[in-house]
Amino acid sequence: MPKDVIPNDIFEQRESAARSYCRSMPERFTQARGSELQGSDGRSWIDFLAGCSSLNYGHNDPDMKAALVEHIAGDGIAHGLDLHTDVKADLLEALDRHILGPRGMDHKVMFTGPTGANAVEAAMKIARKVTGRTNIIAFTNGFHGVTLGALAATGNGYHRGGAGTTLNGVTRMPYDGFMGRDCDTTRFLEAMLADRSSGVDAPAAIILETVQGEGGLNAARPEWVQRVAELAHEHGALLIVDDIQAGCGRTGRFFSFEEMGVMPDIVTMAKSISGFGLPMALVLVKPEYDVFGPAEHNGTFRGNTHAFVTARVAIEKFWADGKFQKKLEEKAELIGGALSNIAKMVPEAKLKGRGLMQGVDVGAGALAADICARAFQKGLVIETSGSEDQVVKVLAPLTTPEATFRKGFDILRDATREALANQAQIAAE
Repeated sequence: MPKDVIPNDIFEQRESAARSYCRSMPERFTQARGSELQGSDGRSWIDFLAGCSSLNYGHNDPDMKAALVEHIAGDGIAHGLDLHTDVKADLLEALDRHILGPRGMDHKVMFTGPTGANAVEAAMKIARKVTGRTNIIAFTNGFHGVTLGALAATGNGYHRGGAGTTLNGVTRMPYDGFMGRDCDTTRFLEAMLADRSSGVDAPAAIILETVQGEGGLNAARPEWVQRVAELAHEHGALLIVDDIQAGCGRTGRFFSFEEMGVMPDIVTMAKSISGFGLPMALVLVKPEYDVFGPAEHNGTFRGNTHAFVTARVAIEKFWADGKFQKKLEEKAELIGGALSNIAKMVPEAKLKGRGLMQGVDVGAGALAADICARAFQKGLVIETSGSEDQVVKVLAPLTTPEATFRKGFDILRDATREALANQAQIAAE
């Protein structure tokens, strides 16, 4: 049957119930360019989701696409396990010249399986092998993936409930702000690590996100991250920064921890590291902790040759100088101002996040869902996050033009106004 006449109920008939985003955005998308998606009927949507930050440089960047098409048309390597290839060498050289070298990072690059969860699994295994310890300290509302090892470090109860078995080897500590902004939770962490009778085993690593994407855009203060890093090293643990969602420019710098005064022992990356939405993940690990033997953490798809091509272009195009980063600062201010105006419409709303990873906590998951649903009807793709899905989260492509941003925020404002009016009407009945 031709694609254009396949009924939409094929998804209900054949696709697993595990599908999620399509439930709140029931459209069959066919094309995408820049910051816009197009449906099968020709209608367009502004994209404020960007593949959950997997498309930081927008859909179908022309330079990445041209390089990939040239590679494929020239019979370039399509799958190479972890063999040496020209495109892998080009990517490593670009990483060294434009990302790692300028930031004083001598970290080794380990290509893992193509998901962020696989990178987290590898990072945790490295820390355990280096230290000989088993315990990992993670934080409330953290999200690190849903494979069993990564899921143990994930805080979300819904996802943890899907494990079907016990999740071991992780101790949960309160994230910055979890007990109120006036409470410094590193003091609790310090006390628990210092007391041999606290019941907390000496950790192999402390893993954190500097901005908790799925957890509700909770942004840690630099001094909090600095103190966590100090405590990790004081107690012989490695510091792992999960930059899977917050990295690749999402917070305004290539890494989310830049200018925080910390240098992680291990950094996990995925999502936008390929630049083009292609699956790829990697672990950056200090040389002294590069302890895996050959194939000790392996996988048939460790490294994606096509992603090497586009990732190299992304780095050279956007990060070879400071021009792109400067534009991100301006766009972050635009986003913050627009969200501030929307927050004023909602009683007791809170602004969340930083950089181009911001949102509004509207206080209730039902209201946030209604706002996003109405926005979708009006032509804006946007989603929620948080412990109760109460945060309306903006993850637009970093390349989104100012005019498109403003148009998207106009839609979001109108959707918020309608959702609040509907809420008031229900309350009055």
